[in-house]
Amino acid sequence: MAKFMMKSLLLSVVLLFGVLLGMQTAQQGLIKMKGYDDPSIQQVFTVSKTSEGEVEADVMGNKRVVDLEEKQKLLEERKAFNFFSSIGKSLANGIQAVMQKAVEAFHNLFV
Repeated sequence: MAKFMMKSLLLSVVLLFGVLLGMQTAQQGLIKMKGYDDPSIQQVFTVSKTSEGEVEADVMGNKRVVDLEEKQKLLEERKAFNFFSSIGKSLANGIQAVMQKAVEAFHNLFV
């Protein structure tokens, strides 16, 4: 029995070491694949603030100045309606009501 336990423990330690080594190798491969060490790869999207306080976005080399107050007013004027969001909310409210009634009925039945 002791031999079996020692062999099992040794096998577990070897497998754990193999998993950790594999994770380290995968991490290094991901870093190489993403190109973190390659300075020739440029960022696709950057956001910076100008000295006047405006937000400037650079998307693939195209600079755009963004006025957040204008965007907020535009969104408020549109009052966007999301069909799927409203369906999800009503479905969640319905399920909540059904579950609440079921729990109350179960509680009244057994208490």
